[in-house]
Amino acid sequence: MGVTPCRTVWLDGKFVDLSEATVPVTTHALHYGTAAFEGIRAYWNGDNLYVFRLADHIRRLKRSGSFYDMATTYTDDDIARAITGTCARNGLRESTYIRPFFFVGEWGISLYVRPEAPTRFAVIVFPLDKLFNNGGISVGVVSCRRFNDASTPTQAKMSGNYLNSIYATIEAQKSGYEEAIMLDQAGNVSEAPGANIFLVQDGRLITPDRASSALDGITRDTVVRLAKSLGIPAEFRRVSPGELHTSEEIFLTGTAAEVVPITSVGGRAVGQGPGPVTRSIMEAYADAVAGRGNASDGWLTPVYPA
Repeated sequence: MGVTPCRTVWLDGKFVDLSEATVPVTTHALHYGTAAFEGIRAYWNGDNLYVFRLADHIRRLKRSGSFYDMATTYTDDDIARAITGTCARNGLRESTYIRPFFFVGEWGISLYVRPEAPTRFAVIVFPLDKLFNNGGISVGVVSCRRFNDASTPTQAKMSGNYLNSIYATIEAQKSGYEEAIMLDQAGNVSEAPGANIFLVQDGRLITPDRASSALDGITRDTVVRLAKSLGIPAEFRRVSPGELHTSEEIFLTGTAAEVVPITSVGGRAVGQGPGPVTRSIMEAYADAVAGRGNASDGWLTPVYPA
């Protein structure tokens, strides 16, 4: 997916032009993937641009870095102002994707990252509407397995971790699928390369648990909460690959993906298209990010002053 970042970015405490947001080729993160990042969405509802679950994303961003003893001197409020400020300075009044990240700078070639290692912080933003077709996508189970906590912390959103996702995506795309489904090391369903997965069985939502190496996604949490408000129970557990072919509905969730139905797995159709449970979740999610109803209370941060 090609994107064009907006011209104003935030780098190390200052708003600068994109052309000035450069780093040396000796940056540690370029060599070893020592960068923690988040994907955040902001939505224009006709009156203001609202960043969705900003505090939760900042909290997870810092937690990701802490797995690798990476620290930043910027407070949560500093980061929040950097994010809303970058959106505002670019005059965004449409669906927006926000990428904040902090990374180890000049630290030689040492693999021992310590809290005193210098880190840099950046925020880029760009318009983004739909990543996938809302009518549904095809997926295939790939041979590439999702890494697990025995090798790398699965709950850390680190740039280096996503080589695993890239490898799985390449396999899926070359096989003719729009997206991959990855299994964990034990052969259970884990997640898509950049999204969580939900199955619908007998009116219940089922999603792989953390023991399946699934990221504890913020959009996944949002969907579980919205489902509860709709009277739809949700269950976190191990999911066998065979259940991908016996579920009435399946959908993916993620910041970029939002809520997207799966219409086929390995060439086999899932139901008759987006089912009633999936549609109700999609509608509730669209309402929440736009500030319609009570579900989004506390989830929206305005970009522009009232």
